[in-house]
Amino acid sequence: MIEVLAEKVNADPGLVRRGHYVSLDFLVGVGETDYIVAVREGRIVATNERRLPMDSVSFAIRAERDVWNEHWKPIPRRDRHDLFSMVAAGLATLDGDLLPFMQNLQYFKDVLAAPRTAIVEGK
Repeated sequence: MIEVLAEKVNADPGLVRRGHYVSLDFLVGVGETDYIVAVREGRIVATNERRLPMDSVSFAIRAERDVWNEHWKPIPRRDRHDLFSMVAAGLATLDGDLLPFMQNLQYFKDVLAAPRTAIVEGK
């Protein structure tokens, strides 16, 4: 599902507008695989698998693949429907510089929920 992240986010003008002041790289850990998501002015310009542990990002959110798969369902189960619920339940970790994350919290929640529409559309 991480593969459709850029397509879904960039196709949503409201979400891009909400993230207009966001320009940073962050990490999404899906199981053992880390992906670096590059955001420039609210648009996702790249989503690449992390190649080197030295690749730096502002913050990271990690969860097991089955947790993300549930999060990306159209109607996720309890404790998997929201990033903070996932962290509070011990299903995800959040670390790094959390200031830009918190300043743009709804943007990042919506970005990471964007793949839900791909499942509804059958992609």
